[in-house]
Amino acid sequence: MRRAARPDKAFRARSEVFCFFSSLHLLGLRLGLKAKFGGLAVNALRVSAIVVASAFVAVFAREARAAVGAYQVDTADVGEPGGCKVESWLSAASNHDFIGALSPSCVVGLPQQPVEASVQLTRTRADGEWGSGATPKLKTNLIPTAIGSWGLGLSGQASYDLITKETTSYAATLPATLRLSNEMRINLNAGVLNDRIAKQNFFTYGAGFDWRTPANDWIFTSEVFGQLGAMQEARGVTEPRFQVGLRWRPIDAVSFDVIYGRNLAGENANWVTLVNTVRFSAGK
Repeated sequence: MRRAARPDKAFRARSEVFCFFSSLHLLGLRLGLKAKFGGLAVNALRVSAIVVASAFVAVFAREARAAVGAYQVDTADVGEPGGCKVESWLSAASNHDFIGALSPSCVVGLPQQPVEASVQLTRTRADGEWGSGATPKLKTNLIPTAIGSWGLGLSGQASYDLITKETTSYAATLPATLRLSNEMRINLNAGVLNDRIAKQNFFTYGAGFDWRTPANDWIFTSEVFGQLGAMQEARGVTEPRFQVGLRWRPIDAVSFDVIYGRNLAGENANWVTLVNTVRFSAGK
């Protein structure tokens, strides 16, 4: 693994501009929520701003903190056109690995069907070495989800190393979702990962279960996922990984998660992840 170099001046300048406009967005969202929901929303947005700012620092600072991401098993659903969100998380492992991530996304209403476009920005520390990456992703729904029947989606993504300036992997996934009721659903994932650094292909898989309260203010999630391929020197790379998490959603626009995970990056370590998600509408 190559040791990360310090960001150049242009990269730091782009980071400062992004931080400035992110602050403006959070301010506007806070004012709108204050008018609509009152003090609870303002307090939630204050916490959200702190989490987003912390994740931003982790992603772009010279000496970042790093962690592995939020939930890994995807759903087949895609939101309404114009629906956007900014998800940020910080994860720490028992072996001192760390990842900070910031992932903005929006649903675009194309002529045929909606497509969710997102990019995940990450700053990682593994075995004491730092790395930075960007992962753009596109996702669409092929078969709508419904209670008692399976829905199907399709997603594709590429990962780019911001330090070495090279594309490190490509991945395609078929997420399937079965709604058991309005409160419970099962998610299954199957896909392929082309690791250009290891020069290998992997079969990726995942299975997850979500249960939420009728008011949708608490959501429990458990999932197992991983990748299968040629035997690796590090056994954890092809061994199963799992997470269990609890989400609190005090208002529709804001949610917070606490997640416990095991072997998330193939290192056989225990992980704790803190997640914040802010949702808003950008219009159709």
